Amino acid sequence: MDRRLRRAPDAEWVLMYRLGLGRARIAALVRVPPAAVGYHLGIARRRDPGLEAEHQAAAGTAKSPGPSPRNLARMGLARMEEVIAWASARGRLPEGRSGDRGERSMARWLSARRREAAAGTLDPAYSDGLVRVPGWLENRREAADEARWHHRLARLVAFRQEGNDWPRHHHCDSDLEHELGVWIHVQRDKRRRGKLDPVKAKLLDDAVPGWRAGRTRGRPPRQ
Repeated sequence: MDRRLRRAPDAEWVLMYRLGLGRARIAALVRVPPAAVGYHLGIARRRDPGLEAEHQAAAGTAKSPGPSPRNLARMGLARMEEVIAWASARGRLPEGRSGDRGERSMARWLSARRREAAAGTLDPAYSDGLVRVPGWLENRREAADEARWHHRLARLVAFRQEGNDWPRHHHCDSDLEHELGVWIHVQRDKRRRGKLDPVKAKLLDDAVPGWRAGRTRGRPPRQ
């Protein structure tokens, strides 16, 4: 059974319904079958007898297929608060590849806000509210790559402090040497081509002096 069905009613769908959207419109927006939305709304109506009246009042002022701008704003702010609460409770941002549909939906919502921020069109209400979610503007892949770079630098420092020569990327004695050898080879190649971030070059210079030249002679023969 779908995870949504096990956790019905979906708070986002109920909010949309409360603000005047019909079952078909909600299904189209969230890309699920109308029957799934109907299942959730049926449970929500049984739990909250006043829900149907609120829906009718919100939808009865206009016959348009979509919500009013005011209701859209309310929905957006409610969605933002949901994302903030989720991220605060878990200490991380929602993942776009999560197995949970609700988490994927929140990740897509945040991605849309990032695009708006980059284009300079983000609503100030969102920019003011989302400051409560550290790092929400960061590109998650770039952040992960940055963290990986610093982790490998720390491992290289430890590798050298253990008395090892500069790691090679071929004819290696261990998987660790191969991993570090490939990494430092890439850093040297980027520096030669002028592609290495000067800040990272300085970090390498300070942490592992001599990294640019590496080995100046072959590996001594094993005893």
